[in-house]
Formats: sequence, structure tokens, C-alpha cells
Amino acid sequence: MHPVDTGKAYDQLATIWNSDSFNRLNGIKQHQRALKFCKNMGNALDIGCGCNGRFIDLLAAKGLQPEGLDVSGEMIRLAQLRHPQYSFYHADICQFTLPKTYDFITAWDSIWHIPLTQQRQVITKIIAGLNPGGIFIFSFGGVASEAEHSNNVMGPEVYYSTLGTQGFLSLLLQLGCQIKHLEYDQHPELHTYLIVEKA
Repeated sequence: MHPVDTGKAYDQLATIWNSDSFNRLNGIKQHQRALKFCKNMGNALDIGCGCNGRFIDLLAAKGLQPEGLDVSGEMIRLAQLRHPQYSFYHADICQFTLPKTYDFITAWDSIWHIPLTQQRQVITKIIAGLNPGGIFIFSFGGVASEAEHSNNVMGPEVYYSTLGTQGFLSLLLQLGCQIKHLEYDQHPELHTYLIVEKA
């Protein structure tokens, strides 16, 4: 499934993410943990930012200058309406050139929509886009090895992939990152997140 198709699927889901019923606390505690490791409060990027702006609000409240990126045009349209003072990019992270370097990058529940064949390339790009000492937090499927699948649990069909826990750890260590935190935060579900620092 191409990321453009994922964007079209999320175009259909944007109203759910923007509704009062969406849990705006999802991922907040984990991001607060990650922000404690952040030494510099400059630019920040939310990859797969969606439209409800909870991470944008959190990053701004901590003194960072947030930007958002999403492959869904409707998510970006709604995000810009909510936060017109910030920059948002409608783009596929696989093809997107980061416009600057960042002190904090988040990719919460978004990296897993990238094709498996491009996971390493994208993670490498993200780490390259961090300033020294910069922090990256992202969630992924914490399985034992590489995997991919599609489902239509949310309505439209959506693709997922993962390098697996060992795969991500191995890659990030190769890229010179320090592992700050790893947690299966929804055990017994396999939802997992990592916080890493660029050396």
C-alpha cells in the first residue's frame, strides 16, 4: 500500500481525530517523558501530526517551535485551521526533505504506515534531521522480527509495517543514537515506543 493511499484513508478518518470523542491524552504521558531528555528547546517536528494538535500544543507549551507533517491533505487542512501560527507540510515522509534540523521529533503512531522497504531509509533521514543531543520519540509494533499487514478495523483499509523491536534498536545504535527509554506501554498489546537521543 503506497503512502498516498494511506493519506486518502486518513482523509476519511480526520473528523474522528478532530472530534470531542478522541482521547487527547493518548501519547501525552510518553511525550512528557521524552521532553525531559530534551536539552535544547528550538525547532520540533510532529511526523504524522494528524489534526487535533495535542502534541503541537504540548511542544509549544514546553517552549519549542512546532511544525507538523502528514500525508493526509484533510488532516493538514484541519491542523492549519486549528493552529494557523505554525507551519504544516502535506507530504509523504518517504519523499520529503526536512527543511531544517530539529531538537525534537515525534512520529507517534505514524512510522508504522511506511512501507517496510523504506523503514530504514526514513529512520535514517529522521536521525540525520536531529541536532546533536536532539530527541526522537516514535511508536511501532513491538514484534520479534520484521512484519507487515493491512486491515480495515477503522473503516478504510490501512497498511502497517515494522522492523520489530530488535530491528529498530539495531538500526538506531548503528546510527549512533543513545537509547533513553523503551516501553511496551499497552501490554499485552504490542504497541511499543522508543525515546532516543542523537549523540
